[in-house]
Amino acid sequence: MTRPAVVRSGPVRYAMAERFARPRPVRDDDRPPTGEICPQLPSRLDAVMGPPLDRHPQGEDCLNLTVTTPARDSAARPVMVWFHGGGFSSGAGLMDWYDGGALATEGDVVVVAVNYRVGALGYLCLDGVSEGNLGLYDQLEALRWVRTHIAAYGGDPADVTVFGQSAGALSIRLLMELPEARGLFRRAILQSAPLAIATRSRADAEALGRIFSERLAVHAPGAGPRTAAQAAVLAAQRDTGLAHRERSASTLEPPFGPVDTAGAAPGPHVRGLDIMYGWNADDMSAFPGETGGNGDPAEPTRRMYTEPLTALGQQLVRAGARVHAYRLDWRPAGSEYGATHCVELPLLLGSRAAWRDSPMLGDTTWEEVDELGRAVRAIWIAFVRTGRPGGVAPLLTCCEILARRPWAR
Repeated sequence: MTRPAVVRSGPVRYAMAERFARPRPVRDDDRPPTGEICPQLPSRLDAVMGPPLDRHPQGEDCLNLTVTTPARDSAARPVMVWFHGGGFSSGAGLMDWYDGGALATEGDVVVVAVNYRVGALGYLCLDGVSEGNLGLYDQLEALRWVRTHIAAYGGDPADVTVFGQSAGALSIRLLMELPEARGLFRRAILQSAPLAIATRSRADAEALGRIFSERLAVHAPGAGPRTAAQAAVLAAQRDTGLAHRERSASTLEPPFGPVDTAGAAPGPHVRGLDIMYGWNADDMSAFPGETGGNGDPAEPTRRMYTEPLTALGQQLVRAGARVHAYRLDWRPAGSEYGATHCVELPLLLGSRAAWRDSPMLGDTTWEEVDELGRAVRAIWIAFVRTGRPGGVAPLLTCCEILARRPWAR
């Protein structure tokens, strides 16, 4: 089905940063954006999602975003700011997977998709080099850019919803607790946030930082973390990941990620927020190393997603947030992964071309994907506009966005 044209602007630079430094706002005299994405290794989810079909230059001038809007006018539309997943190690808002055209058209909203630093460049914690959490501060700076500039793209800076998946959802959970982020968004959607690996202690992060430093010295003799070539940084990051897997026996937990911020329980900053959270029924099928000998994702999905997210929902309610929940049960025909991690993404973002031949979609036609996608997008859009997800049952009831015919298994 042909949709009305929307305007997708980008890459737009929202900040600049030196290696291992916090971001700073852009100035009028900063050079034009390059369209780079953060240097990264291949995603561990390529087997599930397929590798991205679009290619972007990798470099450290990567604090860019895209803005998709029905029109650059004064309509003051609701704004949706997307933080991608990728285990804090891969991904970029500029990827075609995250094109917000369908949401913008069907919901008359403005969609912003954000690049942030990932891997060691975003989350290294090493004394005298990097304080950690730089990717989180990038996201904070992107939200500040939205507050200042989104009106020029037809958006309302006072009506912002942040939404993100996996690492992006974990980022939003942490942004809720940052005092500097208060007032920058009024609603939040957390998609498949693996809360057990949201943060690590500073001591553990610094131990991994020392492993990274040791491995970097092998790959870049005589160079330090701030001067080593990007290839050496990625090689040291890969080695640190292997060492971390041996230490943790986990194939899910990334070697670089956020360091503890405000604590585990939601604090006063969430009071008054509208929050929707949820998971996919077979989330853990994307991580076969975590499913045990029989390969059944049900138990690890319950342990990693259902129970922690339900507990978070209860905590958020006690802290004064208005909360809704969902579970996605869609199992695309011909896919071995079922309702896996990331399977909701093509229902919300991207296009037929971006998701072509994605293994997790099996042999489901794009027409079927888009038909179900319209229903799911309508739920997200209703939440963005009203704080209540259309068609989803209320507070802490695990609401099923069920795959009806012809998708039902």
